[in-house]
Amino acid sequence: MKRLRALLPLLALLSLGVALLAGGLGHRLAPARLAAEHALWLDLVAANPLLSRLAYVALLTLVTATGIPASILVILAGGLIYGEVQGVLLSSVGLTLGSLILFLAGRYAFHAEHQSEPALVDRLRHGFAVHPVHYTLFLRFVPVFPFGGVSVALAWLGCPLWLFLLATWLGGTLMLVFETAVGADLGRHLHAGQPFNWSMLIDAQMIVALSALALLSLLPLGYRRWQARKHGSPRT
Repeated sequence: MKRLRALLPLLALLSLGVALLAGGLGHRLAPARLAAEHALWLDLVAANPLLSRLAYVALLTLVTATGIPASILVILAGGLIYGEVQGVLLSSVGLTLGSLILFLAGRYAFHAEHQSEPALVDRLRHGFAVHPVHYTLFLRFVPVFPFGGVSVALAWLGCPLWLFLLATWLGGTLMLVFETAVGADLGRHLHAGQPFNWSMLIDAQMIVALSALALLSLLPLGYRRWQARKHGSPRT
């Protein structure tokens, strides 16, 4: 029973995410629909500048906290409506807050009880504990890993709170720059009177930049291995 109570916050967040998806959140935030309602959203933001921004941060916080893979749609919408600078700033706040909520729920679920664990679990957590910064940055900087999934995984591994916040803010903001730029570029196309086309969401330069970011995230692990080999210490 105590174990179930510990899981309740995390299960509640995941259930809320499923409910959001089942309620049509993905369809509501689809780029094609946002493009069709672009002028309406701009008018709404102009009429309620502060409230609309607070609502945007709250929405991204909620979506990120549930762990569902829909935060990118919210971020694209932020770039489309607010542009690059404001979009990145607002999304950075929402993404960090939402990730923190999910991380804390996961940490409470996985570390509520100190009980014996399988050898594999203990080995994984020990390996992470030896080099927490390297592994945390690697998980956060590789764009193919689901953002919510990484938050839960880091909670399970016992990542320190300060390291989680730093890696989440840094890695998340770097990703936001690219994702928000796509939304802002879409807004410029629409403002110029061009009809929506899915090719507007594909940028060869952005793909190259994301690939470079993924390679960059491997540098800490490569450096650790080089140091271990240099000093003749065993790999972990």
